[in-house]
Amino acid sequence: MLRIGITGGIGSGKSIVSRLFHALGVPIYDADTRARWVMENDAELRAQLIAAFGPATYDAAGRLNRPVLAGTVFNNPGLLAQLNGLVHPHVGTDFERWAVAQARAGHTYVLKEAALLFEAGSYKRLDRIITVFAPLAVRAARVLRRDPHRSAADVQAIMAKQLSEEEKMARADYVLTNDDVLPLLPQVLALHAAFGVRPATL
Repeated sequence: MLRIGITGGIGSGKSIVSRLFHALGVPIYDADTRARWVMENDAELRAQLIAAFGPATYDAAGRLNRPVLAGTVFNNPGLLAQLNGLVHPHVGTDFERWAVAQARAGHTYVLKEAALLFEAGSYKRLDRIITVFAPLAVRAARVLRRDPHRSAADVQAIMAKQLSEEEKMARADYVLTNDDVLPLLPQVLALHAAFGVRPATL
């Protein structure tokens, strides 16, 4: 079974691409969503996060207090690296368990969707990487429509902290263009057909 990563900068539309693959019957592991689940349900990780960032990391109901945690680490590279160093190994273990289950179910390939696929180093444990590309102006407009609580400066700050599109495309095996001009579905179908062949014949 092929393990394929899918990534892209904020606003690139990687989640839309993932939904298209999912509609074709492909299992999707959403690393960002699962990371939140793991942070709330893995007792060892919870203890590590509270020790590192304080009891306000979780609210009174035991849920992850994302605004507080994000505010703590966003402008502090050292703390952000510490957070990622704690969370990513646990998410990696969660993905491995999930991938084994999908292989046993007979799937030809699975997709792991992650914004920080290269930054976190998890691409090293995958067979192929897809990057979803969109121009910066298109991405920024999408995020501002989707997240009205963000300002243009907020979006630019997030983009500045992510790996550049050029670097992502250079390191990827496949690039899907999602610029609102080039049709996306034919690109997805072409990759699906390629991944559907037995891995030994690729």
